[in-house]
Amino acid sequence: MSDVPGILCLVGPTGSGKTAASLHLAAMLEASGRPAAVINADSRQVYRDFPVITAQPSQEERNVCPHKLYGWLETTKKISAGQWTDLADAAIRETLDSGRIPILVGGTGFYLRALLDGIAAIPPVDPAITARLTEECENKGAPALHARLASIDPDYAAKIHPNDSQRNVRALEVWEGTGKTFSWWHGQTPPPAKWRVLRLGIGLPLQELSPFLEKRIEIMLEQGALEEARRALDICPDTSAPGWTGIGCAETAAFLKGALSLQECTQLWAKNTRAYAKRQWTWFRADKRIQWFRPGQNKELESPVRQFLGI
Repeated sequence: MSDVPGILCLVGPTGSGKTAASLHLAAMLEASGRPAAVINADSRQVYRDFPVITAQPSQEERNVCPHKLYGWLETTKKISAGQWTDLADAAIRETLDSGRIPILVGGTGFYLRALLDGIAAIPPVDPAITARLTEECENKGAPALHARLASIDPDYAAKIHPNDSQRNVRALEVWEGTGKTFSWWHGQTPPPAKWRVLRLGIGLPLQELSPFLEKRIEIMLEQGALEEARRALDICPDTSAPGWTGIGCAETAAFLKGALSLQECTQLWAKNTRAYAKRQWTWFRADKRIQWFRPGQNKELESPVRQFLGI
C-alpha cells in the first residue's frame, strides 16, 4: 500500500469547526512543502445560491489554498451520491496530479462512504416510479414518505431528515424499482483501494455543541442569510426544488413567505440543526477508523497528519 496515494478526510457534525481545521492543516502543509487543496464533501455546500446559509468557506478562506466542489450547482438541480462520487474522484485525481494533498472536508457521511468505501451498483430505476413518488412527495409532504420508508428500511430512514425530499424519494424508488432496500444495496460493495485515507473527526456531543450551533445561526443572520434567501427566491421561487431542502434554506423561505415569524424561523432552524448534528455524530462515531479531536484542537491535528504523510 506504500505506493497508494495518501489523502486526508476531515469529518464531523455541522458547526464543529471543520473549515477552520482544514485551513490550519492546509497552511501547515504549505509550510512543510506539501501544498494541499480542500475538496467539499457536504451535500448542501454544492449549491450556488446559499453560500452563507450552508456555511461555505468565504473568499478569504478559499485564498489559503484551492477549494473544489463548492457553490457550483443550481438550486433547481439535484445531485446523487454517485454523481458526487464521480466529481470528487476526479477532483482528488486532479489534486494529486498537481502535486497537492487532497483534504476532503464535510459532514455528509453517505457521500464519503460511497467515495472511500465503495458505492453499490444500483441499477437504473424506471423514471415513471421516480415521477410518481416525486408527485406524491409534493402532494403529501416528505414526512409522509419518510414514515413509509421507516417501515421498509428503518436503518436508512434513521440517517436522513424526514423533510429531505430528495433522499426519501430516492430510497423509496430504489425499493420499488429493485425490490431491495438502500441499506441492502449499501452492504454489497467491497471497499476499493484507490487511496490511503487518514480519517480525522472534529466534534462534540450534542449537549456541548448546541450553544455553538445557536450562535452560528445568529452569525449567519448577521452575514445576510435572509437577504441571500430572498435573492434565491427570485432565482428559484419553487421551494420544493432540491437546493431549498437544506436546513436553514427551508426555514428562511418559510419566513420570507410569511409562514413563520422570524423567531419561529430561527427556533425551527436551530431545532433542525441540532437534530442533524445528532445524526451526523451518531453516524461518524460508529466509524472506528476516525481519530477524534475537539473543536479548536487544530494544532493537535498536525501530528497524525505528519506521521501519515511522512513529513
